[in-house]
Amino acid sequence: MALALPAAAAMAEDGWPRTIDHEAGTLTLSEKPETVISTSPSLTGTLLALDVPLEATATAMIGGMTDDTGFFLQWAEPAHARGVDVLYTNLTFDFEAVLARDPDLVVGSSTGGDSIEPYVAELQAMGIPVLLLDYGDKNWLELAEVLGHATGHEADVDRITDTFAARTAEAKAAMTIPESTASVVSYNFVGTYSVAKPESAQARVLSDMGFTVAGIPDDMRGLVQRSREIDFISHENLPAAITGDTVFLMRATQEDVKAFMADPVLANVPAVKAGRVYSMGPTSFRVDYYSGLDIIDTVAPYFTE
Repeated sequence: MALALPAAAAMAEDGWPRTIDHEAGTLTLSEKPETVISTSPSLTGTLLALDVPLEATATAMIGGMTDDTGFFLQWAEPAHARGVDVLYTNLTFDFEAVLARDPDLVVGSSTGGDSIEPYVAELQAMGIPVLLLDYGDKNWLELAEVLGHATGHEADVDRITDTFAARTAEAKAAMTIPESTASVVSYNFVGTYSVAKPESAQARVLSDMGFTVAGIPDDMRGLVQRSREIDFISHENLPAAITGDTVFLMRATQEDVKAFMADPVLANVPAVKAGRVYSMGPTSFRVDYYSGLDIIDTVAPYFTE
């Protein structure tokens, strides 16, 4: 079931109870949640940006995209500043950890490695309110609207939307954007290679900054191994899939840019030959309010005189 944004009448609600359609059906909340937990690190950043009373969050496996507690780098600082606890580690769902928090609302994902879809029915049977969202087919602003409505933080949705738009406009005004296309590429991430679609979250941030983002050629559709916002392709087919005159690398550091530029398979890619390959920063793998700002702050200096 696709999550439907609440109808206009529902969105206009000022009080409680209120009802939200979501991936696991319909959730009715009798009052504004005061104890919220997140089982999805990919949604935690948006909850923090909305200033929701987040008590604890599940954490990812500690690595290059996290700090030493498993908090994603883009939202680790505000999470620690607000005293957010670790709910459970390594995305290994823990019923007891959830029950111990006695939450007014559990926010979880229906997709990805942090999905709790198999456990929702049991949680609901225990009387625990669960809001299940699919972050794979919605951008962070769409998710923020649903989360803001569910938690009574609609004003914070307006706040972060306005702040993000202002920062984007400021960066765009200071930049000189090439009159050409750009490709957003994930290079050798746990052995995979992919090109983001123009409607992907990463591409939307770049588009708002003034770039024209191109996906893979239509005649390569049959070579795509799997697809959602990003088209996964084999290493050997990656050069033909990159049509942009400029390449932005997701989840990338400058060392990743060097590895991309030195890959003999990619030697004839126009962006490589011209030296137009740039990192989008290590937090760009999942776009929320914080990582979106990170992308802007990483990309803008490349094109600012």
